[in-house]
Amino acid sequence: MALQRDEVVRTALRLLDEVGIDGLTTRRLARELGVQSPALYWHFKNKRELLDLMAEAMLAEALPPDRTPDPQHWPDWIAADARAKRRALLAYRDGARVHAGTLPSEDELPAVEAQVSALCRAGLRPRTALRLLLAVDRYIMGWVTEEQAWRQDAEDRDTPLYDDDALRDLPLLREAADVLRMADHDADFEYGLRVMIEGFRAEIAREAGESGEVEEVEEAGESGEVGEAGESGEVGESGESGESA
Repeated sequence: MALQRDEVVRTALRLLDEVGIDGLTTRRLARELGVQSPALYWHFKNKRELLDLMAEAMLAEALPPDRTPDPQHWPDWIAADARAKRRALLAYRDGARVHAGTLPSEDELPAVEAQVSALCRAGLRPRTALRLLLAVDRYIMGWVTEEQAWRQDAEDRDTPLYDDDALRDLPLLREAADVLRMADHDADFEYGLRVMIEGFRAEIAREAGESGEVEEVEEAGESGEVGEAGESGEVGESGESGESA
């Protein structure tokens, strides 16, 4: 039976959980599939393309491409997508490292366009809307990378992180000890996500204000041109009338 791409990706994801990204080699994958390494290159050109396929598979269920973003409730779906992506990456060993460096495929671009369109209808310009999506995505990636590294390293630590003696003379850090010790990853992630979304709320208001100012200037300019023309005409008519008198 010919090797199928889905089988290759599923096996690669299983191996990822067993050996991590550093141990995932094409030779190891080929041996697991019972084929020679060259057979794999019918399905991907290099390891980067394999990682792209793995990342796509990780997020396929968490972020279906046919979901419809609502411009009126953009903070809700931005936050929901962020939570879903974090969960999907955390579900695999080194999930964030696999996803790092991936770009949307051509098939995924319509979904990105739909998100940008919803944000534009909410009041953002296209460039700002895309930057919002990139900023949130990179926040997730950085967060999960650190969270996964912390969880893996925690198993090797012999002592608790920052015990009470270490904070005895540091009252401010002692008050925020739970954050310093990363005791609640979920709560800390939610805080950062909320701050980002509130920042973009302010950006929407700012851009809407700038847009309104531009419209007022344009309207004033049009009104001024008409007024000058009218004044010129009135003077002309008055002059002609005076000459006739």
